This record gives sequence, structure tokens and C-alpha cells, in this order.
Amino acid sequence: MKFAFNRARLSVLSLALCGVASAQSQSALKEVVVTATRVSQALAEIVADVTVIDRAQIERSGAAAVGDLLSRVAGFEMARNGGPGSTTSLYIRGAETRYTAVYIDGVRVDSQSTGGAAWEGIPLSQIERMEILRGPAGAVYGSNAMGGVVQLFTRRTVGSFSPYVTIGFGTYATTKLEAGFAGRSGDWDYALGLSDDYSKGFNARIAPGANGDDDGYHSQAGSLRLGLNVDSSNRLEATLLANDMRSQYDGSTSLPTSRQDDQNLRLLQTTSARWIAHWSPAYSTTLSVSDSSDRYQTSPTPYTTTTRLRGYLFQNELRLGHNLFTAALERNEDRLNNGTTAPMDTSRSQDAIALGYGWTSAVHSLQANVRQDQDSEFGGQTTGSLSYGYALNSDWRATASAGTAFRAPTLFQRFSVYGAPALQPEKSRNLELGLLYASGSSSFGLTAYRNNVSNLITYVSGNGSCSNGQAPVSAIMRGCYGNTAEAQYQGITFSAEQQLAAYKLHGSLDLQDPRDAITGKLLARRSTHHANVGVDTRLGEWTVGADLQMSALRYDDAANNTVLPGYVLLGLFGEKRVSHDWSLLVRVDNATDAVYQLANTYATPGRSLYVGMKWAP
Repeated sequence: MKFAFNRARLSVLSLALCGVASAQSQSALKEVVVTATRVSQALAEIVADVTVIDRAQIERSGAAAVGDLLSRVAGFEMARNGGPGSTTSLYIRGAETRYTAVYIDGVRVDSQSTGGAAWEGIPLSQIERMEILRGPAGAVYGSNAMGGVVQLFTRRTVGSFSPYVTIGFGTYATTKLEAGFAGRSGDWDYALGLSDDYSKGFNARIAPGANGDDDGYHSQAGSLRLGLNVDSSNRLEATLLANDMRSQYDGSTSLPTSRQDDQNLRLLQTTSARWIAHWSPAYSTTLSVSDSSDRYQTSPTPYTTTTRLRGYLFQNELRLGHNLFTAALERNEDRLNNGTTAPMDTSRSQDAIALGYGWTSAVHSLQANVRQDQDSEFGGQTTGSLSYGYALNSDWRATASAGTAFRAPTLFQRFSVYGAPALQPEKSRNLELGLLYASGSSSFGLTAYRNNVSNLITYVSGNGSCSNGQAPVSAIMRGCYGNTAEAQYQGITFSAEQQLAAYKLHGSLDLQDPRDAITGKLLARRSTHHANVGVDTRLGEWTVGADLQMSALRYDDAANNTVLPGYVLLGLFGEKRVSHDWSLLVRVDNATDAVYQLANTYATPGRSLYVGMKWAP
């Protein structure tokens, strides 16, 4: 199903979304989040563009991977080289995928090879909740948060002992098995989850001469959370997540071995331990140690790269009336082992102090943050942000914010055979304005932003000038990394939610202009407008719904020569509680069997059916 997503249609859709008048409803605004400032705050107090996704929404989405789910959220676009197990990029407000800081239970996840989290390696089956912060947050999180922050939380305790089992089957011989439990026993609380996801997949590479086999995946994951209330003032917590994934892909068609069964092997692990102390009703601290490891290997073509991240955080929180003071000391240690590409086992560290101040009243909200990072390679990096919110009345609120952020080059970008040791950090300056309406079940949000990035790192084709003192001539001629570009990400995001009789409507619309500020070209694989619209209702004993995911054309290359046409995807779902303990989910994705591409020469799933049963007494 082809779709010409032009300005006229967008105008009609924009008016429809305004009439629906995701903003957050009044009940949602009471929800507590931690991602905006790294301390617990009611969503209504936050002067930032934040979205929360809970487990019920995750299950209803029927999404096979984190990328599929987030691609239906306001501000997000996805590019992927095939099915759910293949290389995935997510762009927040058009910003590079490496500009999104990703945390799992407070543990930083990143790659010192490609830059950014390996989204395909994060097991959606183990995620209980997501908090999404759009816009730079360098003054809170340091390096990486130039486009936004995504914080993922694994399964956790909700009350007494509660087991669950989910089993599902779908198109492409897809099978899903999840099991776990959570509960409390005295001062202890616990949660354990295990999952096994498999799909035979489809032929992901449609280029002439490519291997015509199916490219599937097999993911085995688990998560564990333990908590101990030592006394009324002290709590200890520990978390663990692991995912072992094997996925198939088709290598370069220029190689004689292009018909071999190429496979990715990825092992992602995160662990954390924290001590939360409430020294008084006003003052509390959190001391945490975290560790993550991302090991990526290809077979039979030999390539291995491992990123290891260690973090130490001492967070202080002081609440005095309407005033919130925060202070944090943080140390991050990064290590890359990429010996198959070059003799390299490289590390670096960043030590930081971050200060924050927040003030809220019935009418005004203020949030100020400043952070100083001392990088072992680049010296001092200072970032700051200032946000203000004003309640026009009980339903309407206006916001304004400005902030700076930076991202240090990856160790691979500096020290591999394609590296350039003289690379400097990428830096950004962001301005945004927001308007929020929330009354009962009705809500409407509008955010306008402009994020300018300097020192943008790109890959430069080899011309003999890329020598880093390590690479042989043949590698030099292939090219290297350089601070050669600037980018501007600007646009407007609309989001809305409305209950109309028995129908619940929701939608978002992004009008954006992500461009190379030097060439004037659109950045690769990003559209100028995309949208999501959905509706659900009760039909007898069923909850049924439909959603549309729409995107305008994109270009697959920086020169804007290769067009990826626009598309519309229709999803349908039905959910029913068949007994007190059992529930049934039926979902059809790409119901019209649309043919579309997220990356040139790579296929995408056709019409797909999924049927799942969940037992949760």
C-alpha cells in the first residue's frame, strides 16, 4: 500500500488531532517519574517533554522488539536492516541514534564501537515500564544525552506473590514464551522473569545477488530484582538483566561468501546495586554502582567487539517546601575491546559533579541544572539547562527551556583503523517551547524545538588524508571519521488524547526538518513528517482497536539521491479476559500487507498475525 504523505493530508490530520484534544491526561500527570531529573517527581511538576509507557501498553502493542514499540511513540522514527533481530536505529526528533542516552534500571547502556545503545539487543519481554525524555539532558546525564533519554525498568514487585506465564504464536513461525513471578516476604521483595523468543523470519535482503534465505532470530533473556528494607530509613536494591541473542543477516553482496549463513551473536548484561537512605523527611541520598557489557560477534566472518561500562553515582536530594535541591557526584568508566579490527583495548573515564534546583507553585515551575564533566581525554565539559513553566489556568500550561549537551567520540571512532585521534566532542544547543492542555480524560500537547549540533562526526571517504599513524594504506584509502559537519534538528510535535463516548482516541504528529546545516540536505533515513493515530473501544467482552503509523518519504543516503517512499501501516488488535486468570490477545500488524522499506535493499515484515495467552492469577 503506497502512500503520498503530503502537506494537505498533514493539515487535515493536524486539525483532527487538535480536535481529539501524548499529552498526558489529568490522571497521568499524577504519575511519578525519575528520568527528567534523576529523582522522583510527579509528572505534573516536570518542565520537560516526557512520556511514560507501562506494561499493559507494552503487551497490547504486540511489538516484537523495543524499536517496534518506540517507533509508534511521538518524536520517534526507526531504521532497521531487516527484522527485529537486525541492526536498529532510533531517532528522537530526528537526532542521531547515538544521541539518545539509554538506561536499564539506572544502568547506562552504550556502544563504544558504533555509538548508542544496540536497541535490537534489549529484550522487550523483560521491560515493565519505559520513561522517555525528549530533548537534550546533558546537564543531568552528561555525555550522550544530546537528543533525549530512554530509561527502561525491568519487572518489579506490585504486591503479594504474583506469578505469570505467557505463550504466543505468530507469522514467520514466531513463538514467545515468558514466565516469572514477583512478590514480598517480610522486609524482602523480589521479581524474576525469563523469556524465550524465536522467529524463523523472512528474507531481509532483497538486493540482487543477496542470499535468499530467511533471516530469523532467537533471544533468551532473564531479569532479577531484589530489594531489602533494612529499616524505615534504609533500603538496598540489586538488579540483573541478561539477553543472549542470535540473529541471521545477509552479508555484503560483493563478497564471494555472500551466500553463507551470516549470523550475529550478541550478549547484553546489566547489573546494579544501590543503597537508598532517608536521613530525614527532607534529605535523602542514593549510592549506586552499575555495570553493563555488550558483546557483539559475527559468524562465520570473524569479528568481535565488546563494550564494558562501569558507573558510580552518589545522588543527594533535599526538599524544603516547594524547593528541590539535587547534587550528584558521578564517575563513568568506558572500555572497548575491538582486537579483531585493530590491536586495541582502550579505556577512558569521566568524573562529574551535577547540581540542580527545582521550584513549583500553583502557577510557576522552575528547573535549573548545571554539570561539569572532567573527561580523561578532553578535559572539562560544562553543560547547563533552564526550564520554566507557567499555568495559564487550571487546564492550560506553557513551558520554555534551553539547554546544552555534548557527546564524546567513541573509542572506536578515535583509535580504530578508521579512527582519528584528534576528534573533538560533538556539542548541541537546544531551545524549545511547549503548550499543554489537560482536563479529565482530554489532553493536548504541542512542543516546538530547535537543536543545533556542531562538530558532528561523520565518516569521510578515503583520499589519503585520513592517516592516524596506525592504519595500512589500503585502510586509509577507505576513509576515517572526522568532525566535518553541523546539523540542525527543528520541528513541532503535536500529541492528543480524548475519550469520545465509548471510544478512546490518541495520536501524535511530528513536523520536522532534520538537516545537514552545511549541505542543506535532509539527514539520511529521516522524514519531514510522520504520525501515529489510534482508537480503541469495548465490543462485548472484547477490547478492540486500530492504529495507523504513517511516514513521509525519506532518503537512504546523505546526498539525498536514494528515495525511501512514504508508507502507512495499519495495526488491529483484540483483547479479552477469557477467565479470571487467563487473557487472550490477538493482533494483526501491517494488516494491508503494505510494501515499504526502512533501509534501502532491506525488506520489512508483511502482514503478520500474533496470538498470545497470558495466565496471571
